[in-house]
Amino acid sequence: MRQLSVTINDRDYMIACEDGQEEHLGALAAQLDGRVRDLAGSIGQVGHARLLVIAGLLVSDELSDAQLEIARLKQRVDALEAEGARTAEAGADATDSARAEGAAAIDRATERLDAIAARLQDS
Repeated sequence: MRQLSVTINDRDYMIACEDGQEEHLGALAAQLDGRVRDLAGSIGQVGHARLLVIAGLLVSDELSDAQLEIARLKQRVDALEAEGARTAEAGADATDSARAEGAAAIDRATERLDAIAARLQDS
């Protein structure tokens, strides 16, 4: 485990992270710091802890919205995949039907050709 110093609203925090995750953690901390600074600029310095709580709630709200959107998109993908499967089945059924009709037409043509050949041999 690594220890990384991050700064949020001019306060330093030592945070543990797995090896190789330092850059990602630093980016997350910078994003949170930006949120807290924006809040402080819009609502004033209402206390460090309160700013962190409000920023955390805002991020949680965005995460919740994103999760709902992901769930909605997954449902849409599932519906499209199901529709595609139904279309493929219908296409397969249509293909099978067309093959059967084609085979029947070839059989009828063969019978006619055999009949014509038989008449020609008789003449």
